[in-house]
Amino acid sequence: MRVGVDARLMHFQPAGISRYTWHLLQAMAELDKDDEFIIFQHRDQRTPLITQANFQRRTLFAPAHHRLEQLILTGELYLHPLDVLHFTDFIPPLHRPPRFYAPYRTVITVHDLAFLHYPHFLTATSAAYYGQIDKAVVRADHIIVPSEHTRRDLIAQTGAPADKVSVIYEAANPCFKPLPPEPTRAALAARYRLPDRFVLFVGTIEPRKNLGGLLHAFQYLRQKYDAPDLGLVVAGGQGWLYEETLELVKTLDLEHATYFLGRVPDEDLQKLYVAARCLVHPALYEGFGLPPLEAMACGTPTVVSNVSSLPEVVGDAGLLVDPRNAEEMAIAIHRLTTDDALHAELRAKGLQRAQTFSWEKAARKTLDVYRKVAAPRDVATAAARGKPTASASEHKA
Repeated sequence: MRVGVDARLMHFQPAGISRYTWHLLQAMAELDKDDEFIIFQHRDQRTPLITQANFQRRTLFAPAHHRLEQLILTGELYLHPLDVLHFTDFIPPLHRPPRFYAPYRTVITVHDLAFLHYPHFLTATSAAYYGQIDKAVVRADHIIVPSEHTRRDLIAQTGAPADKVSVIYEAANPCFKPLPPEPTRAALAARYRLPDRFVLFVGTIEPRKNLGGLLHAFQYLRQKYDAPDLGLVVAGGQGWLYEETLELVKTLDLEHATYFLGRVPDEDLQKLYVAARCLVHPALYEGFGLPPLEAMACGTPTVVSNVSSLPEVVGDAGLLVDPRNAEEMAIAIHRLTTDDALHAELRAKGLQRAQTFSWEKAARKTLDVYRKVAAPRDVATAAARGKPTASASEHKA
């Protein structure tokens, strides 16, 4: 089997889909030493992502998320005979190759449908790219999604056939694991000047992540439950409409208690998870929800929204709240910052829950999908070359 994986986005965006692509490739390289993998990288990303005999780097010049991407892709991919082509960034090649060329089978990963639920948060370029989702669902031979919720959402929103969609859970980076709490807190305090007690938010600052809702809950907590020493630490880059969030911090008079760190390296993020009293993930919509899983892997209890895929990821190892109810969120945070028995119980449950997700499992199931969709290619290739297939020969006989 000859598999192509599109990894061009890793040159432009180091988070989200790029992390998924990287961890999946690493895990598949550990499992599969026989099949041939062609990793398509951006022309400026000259170092091979995987250095293994059955993994080869190839350059694609088609610009990601560009209006000419589809046109250029069709011609470029014609030069690379494949059995399966996996696009981890939603949209596969939409133009069919010449009739005499036996087409590869396509697999896409649809991470979430936030762009359908919140189209007003998209840039014009993003709207044009993700607006191709209906064509992508029809064109793809198989679709991978990271949760049952996203599977149901995709089927409802696009009419995708149920048997064409497989749930393959993602996992946390193996680097996320427990550390000694006190030395970790001391190291963070020295580097970032953080308070001894804080709750943590991890994610891009954009409306659907609902940091604004958390800020209202944090203000309520400090006022009603007398928690003047508790800080709120925000680790994540600036996204769409982030200025409104920064203005809200001033309006709520939380500037002295809120710490914006920007995007931090995984080494520091691990320490933040360990040092935090709890992680709060109040998102209005998530296709999977990686920060709660990372926090649980580090032994940190979580407060998460009771919507979309988050209950599916956390199970009974976290506190579920209405993301639009600031008082309910504040009460949950208060419980985890004051109740040591509850904290210890959820810590133990979280560590156990996190172990049920792994990139090895994800890679095995993804390879199974490749083999499933590649199977009909033998017939298609033989037919394109005018050769009888085994079944055709048997039927003729």
